[in-house]
Amino acid sequence: MNHYTVGMAGHIDHGKTTLTKALTNIDTDRLKEEIERSISIELGYAPLKLNDEMEVSLIDVPGHERFIRQMIAGVAGIDLVMLVVAADEGIMPQTREHIDILRLLGIEKGIIVVTKIENVDEEMREIVELDIREAIEGTFLEKSQLFFVDSLRSVGIEELKKGIVIELEGRTSRDASGAFRLPIDQVFTIHGQGTVVRGTVYEGIVNEGDVLDLLPKRIPVRARQLQVHHQARKSGRAGQRVAVNVGGISKDEIKRGDVLVASGHYETTHTIDVGLTTVAKLMYPLKQRGAIKLHIGTAEVYGKIVFFDRNDLAEGNETIMCQIRLDEPIVTRRGDRFILRRPTPMETIGGGTVIDPHGAKYRFGEETVQMLEQKMDATPIERLQQLLLDKKLLPIKDASKEMNMSEDEMKELVEQEEKTFQLPTGEITSEKVIQSLREAFLIELERYHNEFPFRAGVKKAELVQSYTHTYPKRLLDWLLDEGHKQGWFVIQGPFAALSTHTPHAPRQWGKRVEHVLTAIKNEGLQVTPTSDHLTAQQIPKELHEEVTHYFYQQELLYQLDEKLSIHRAPFREAVAKLREETDVVFALKEAKESTGLSRKYLVPFLEKLDKLDLTIRHDQERKWRVTEVENWLGDKS
Repeated sequence: MNHYTVGMAGHIDHGKTTLTKALTNIDTDRLKEEIERSISIELGYAPLKLNDEMEVSLIDVPGHERFIRQMIAGVAGIDLVMLVVAADEGIMPQTREHIDILRLLGIEKGIIVVTKIENVDEEMREIVELDIREAIEGTFLEKSQLFFVDSLRSVGIEELKKGIVIELEGRTSRDASGAFRLPIDQVFTIHGQGTVVRGTVYEGIVNEGDVLDLLPKRIPVRARQLQVHHQARKSGRAGQRVAVNVGGISKDEIKRGDVLVASGHYETTHTIDVGLTTVAKLMYPLKQRGAIKLHIGTAEVYGKIVFFDRNDLAEGNETIMCQIRLDEPIVTRRGDRFILRRPTPMETIGGGTVIDPHGAKYRFGEETVQMLEQKMDATPIERLQQLLLDKKLLPIKDASKEMNMSEDEMKELVEQEEKTFQLPTGEITSEKVIQSLREAFLIELERYHNEFPFRAGVKKAELVQSYTHTYPKRLLDWLLDEGHKQGWFVIQGPFAALSTHTPHAPRQWGKRVEHVLTAIKNEGLQVTPTSDHLTAQQIPKELHEEVTHYFYQQELLYQLDEKLSIHRAPFREAVAKLREETDVVFALKEAKESTGLSRKYLVPFLEKLDKLDLTIRHDQERKWRVTEVENWLGDKS
């Protein structure tokens, strides 16, 4: 199943919402004001069923100039655009601005849809088509398919659907291998469910139960439930419209433009280096450090523009290297597209690509411009490092395809680049990826030890599983082994732990735990339930299992049954005495005479010897495993 997002753009009242309903049977105008005024104010979304191989989300973008922010947010993550033009009006000013914005956002695929054909005759259709072809000449839409439809009577709708399939069939759905990122465009509350956010997944995969970060405030939340177009799902992936029921946060703490991301994988920034492509003509020159409004993802943030080769921007249709300094933090990555507008008087300045999401302060002059151009163009090594940061782990063959190189050239590049690592499997990763994952492991282990100090460590399988949504399992397994070799952490059986960690009772319970052990030791072999001792020391009931498991793991106590446990000292003394006083084979009566235990305690005592592989039972007798018991008694640890 491939996942796509198709956006619909065009002038107000050109029939986008009616066309959406004709295609999907869903009315995306849901606000009272939208219904009363018959205009779209907010973004509308609907699932578009085309075939069994495609899952398509259709976005109805508001056309009114006042709602340009929603329009930009809607088209920022689309794979295909449908430019809607009414047959009885033709190309309008808003249509042209939408075309400009789509071009600046790097949209590459489009379809032209002429609506309201019932209002014009055949001659007018031809005039409208000529008008459209002239308007899109030289743009990415120049060779696009053109369809005439009557949305109310469903004329031309099936042909349009087939046209959409043709355009999407040659396009791979968005790569879901990176760390999860969802720019939020809607926030609401559902009674009994809590806060829900919605958006188009830009990168990665989110799973039900994942711990996420809400940026830029960096609030940890949990994805409690997921839906794709009102259908419950266990996961959502890049290219899908996903609604996430987030726990641990109220609706008032979230706004459109915030970003939901995989925990620990994204940073915020106030300063970005960009390559800005301007529109053909500006109403007024844009001065150095002039006020701007940045639209990126679903965020709209004010700031100022900094030029390095001029003091104002007047002429259009050129690409310049510059910097944007923002009043509020945003979340972005290299290669993200953006739109720049003037706050007042309102107009679109241009758009382009983020070169560096964490820009610094540079000197004014050509040297800085050249540096930014080099950043934008990037060397093969820089491109490889960025690729590995995105993909985490790649076979040489796949990396060579991504970089448009031969496998031999890629191998040579890997050998030259010291910050690239090749695993025994032949796959490659980068020093930054290893460092990031190593730090993530160390942080998670430290968190686990703080939460569960009694335990030896986290289960390796659980540690690996918690990162498989972002990192390949092969890389996780390799780093665990490598980390153990390097001494970064310790692997003991099924557990992973920090090399500095020793299971222990935390300070607030330390003395009480010692008292429990002393009390059980003083009871000798005829013990009372362990839980009674824990309760007597006022250790909370929710900690009983944790403390008891710690006793067993450290072999401070030996468990006889569900309730009873013997301290290691009297237990070992009793085993040593029983071995000394019996032959290799002994009966129940001899054991009773040696230990002085009643049947209530004697049977579980002897069964424990069997479980420890110190004895083997044959009917009513037991046989010592002589070597094993001698080794066990000789082990003082």
